[in-house]
Amino acid sequence: MFSKILIANRGEIACRVIKTARKMGIKTVAVFSDADAEALHVEMADEAVHIGPAPAAQSYLLIDKIVEACRATGAEAVHPGYGFLSERASFPEALAAAGIVFIGPNPKAIEAMGDKIESKKFANAANVSTVPGFLGIIEDAEHAGTIASEIGFPVMIKASAGGGGKGMRIAHSLDEVKEGFDRAKSEAKSSFGDDRVFVEKFIVNPRHVEIQLIGDKHGNVVYLNERECSIQRRNQKVIEEAPSPLLDEATRRAMGEQSVALAKAVGYDSAGTVEFVAGQDRSFFFLEMNTRLQVEHPVTELITGIDLVEEMIRVAAGEKLRFTQADVKLDGWAVESRVYAEDPTRNFLPSTGRLITYRPPAEGTTDGITIRNDTGVYEGGEISIYYDPMIAKLVTHAPTRLAAIDAQARALDGFAIEGIRHNIPFLATLMQHPRWREGALSTGFIAEEFPEGFSNPPPQGVVAERMAAVATAIDHLLNGRKRAISGQLPTATPVSFERDRVAMLGDVAHVVSVEGNCGEAVRVTPEGRDRAIEVRSDWKPGSPVWAGTIDGQPFTMQVRPILNGILIAHAGTFAAARVFTQREAELARLMPVKQAADTGKQLLCPMPGLVKSIAVVTGQEIKAGEPLAIVEAMKMENVLRAERDGTVSKIHAKEGDSLAVDAVILEFA
Repeated sequence: MFSKILIANRGEIACRVIKTARKMGIKTVAVFSDADAEALHVEMADEAVHIGPAPAAQSYLLIDKIVEACRATGAEAVHPGYGFLSERASFPEALAAAGIVFIGPNPKAIEAMGDKIESKKFANAANVSTVPGFLGIIEDAEHAGTIASEIGFPVMIKASAGGGGKGMRIAHSLDEVKEGFDRAKSEAKSSFGDDRVFVEKFIVNPRHVEIQLIGDKHGNVVYLNERECSIQRRNQKVIEEAPSPLLDEATRRAMGEQSVALAKAVGYDSAGTVEFVAGQDRSFFFLEMNTRLQVEHPVTELITGIDLVEEMIRVAAGEKLRFTQADVKLDGWAVESRVYAEDPTRNFLPSTGRLITYRPPAEGTTDGITIRNDTGVYEGGEISIYYDPMIAKLVTHAPTRLAAIDAQARALDGFAIEGIRHNIPFLATLMQHPRWREGALSTGFIAEEFPEGFSNPPPQGVVAERMAAVATAIDHLLNGRKRAISGQLPTATPVSFERDRVAMLGDVAHVVSVEGNCGEAVRVTPEGRDRAIEVRSDWKPGSPVWAGTIDGQPFTMQVRPILNGILIAHAGTFAAARVFTQREAELARLMPVKQAADTGKQLLCPMPGLVKSIAVVTGQEIKAGEPLAIVEAMKMENVLRAERDGTVSKIHAKEGDSLAVDAVILEFA
């Protein structure tokens, strides 16, 4: 077994590998760029080596730098994580030449399966059913349009060396093919150093199901059941689960056996994933093989009890698999939410900045429910513009699917992040969505269920009642605390606060009556109810998470102080909550509403990013929908379009500028 390994990656996956290596008694070496000098994976590792500037192309993608770091530290093996160099055959070849072991598949298997174009050719030759498409070299956008017309729209334009949703575009017309081809090639070049793309038929209403494999260097390969990753946006997975609610045992076995046969045909000898596009009728087609550890591997680990990183390390050291196909069991259900630094109310545009608050829910197993949080950040750390916007992967495991979903919902309610925009409200909303809970999924789920984009839904019904009750209980506690610390002398008769209150959730008034001693438990009676709700919690002012019970049932909410109130979030909704006396509520209704500034004649930068290009000039007349600029953030290129017809009167930004959120790019006459 190795005594020291180097992790050629960053963020949560580097931290994840370090945890298993530490458990196995193996020392670890981290590598880091200028932007990651104070990153969590650097702190966790036994040693750390600086490898270059912030851009990945000048640091994490340089094979020579990784080899040099191994030699300097005496690392015997390298785990590549996912992304970066994980699927480049030249990387394990360079390591082997230096006498260093690659913790991953052999180069021939990577060449056969890691390249999406070559893998489809190989699958075709092996009589594996594949999605119709063109696997040759595409010369330019016009050539891509001709191919797309022959295949039939819609089509998917996909980077050959891609992954993680980068370098992927769906096109429904020739115009979309041209733009999608250019963007896919550009993103592929900047993310993977390889701008080759291919075109294939896009299956309408598909589901994304994948089989996890593990093989050794002795010819043994087993499948570890499946995952479903159909909840996606921009072709990037958002929620994953294992097993899939679509499959039955016969389909699971067929997909697994086909995946194993394909892996054995190329001599596969590590962890890998065979991805399928599946129809609602359980038909399935080979899509691609990822010759690496997947982002979503934790859900498989939780339903099988197998540590995939440990098995990868053991296999790389020459050990045989410690289990057979018959030993692989399916235990319960696991759900994973990818917590991203992005603004779901701005079409999921990236967000960067300092994590002023980062308080994930406690990990562990209680009453058959497991909570796991894989992360690479910490409170006070920075979210950089240079890398993927993932903050954490929150995973829950329970005996049943609905129990795992409910556990995920509670965990998201207790996940406090401040300082940047994040997608937890969106994830929490999804956990309540009837279609998601029913398992009626497709890769078009988000586009179909949120056609106008996402906006935080206002609290309604029982959710609003809970939030109003908690807001009132917090206000009651704070009133008592204020009196206790105000320096007032004790009186013979205690001060009695007015019982009747108005809990304002945004603009909606909830009339309540409150009683109690301002301690751990208070009773709140909403208007129209014939009995009080008991609200009990040991919450203390300053804590970003309120955890307690309402009528004996456990609930969690996020709370943050604002002027004269608190911002409270629960079950995917949030509202500014202010609790008034009856007279205060009457006066509050008379206060003037501040009008927002008119920015309709400006193009504002929707997220911090780098200006890749400006598509217009001063004085140019533009039409609604016409591209105005391209801004890159976190390896994704975002095309900014005109919302209405107009004339460009002034341009404030130029190519290469780094802009803050809401910076003015240009103005319209």
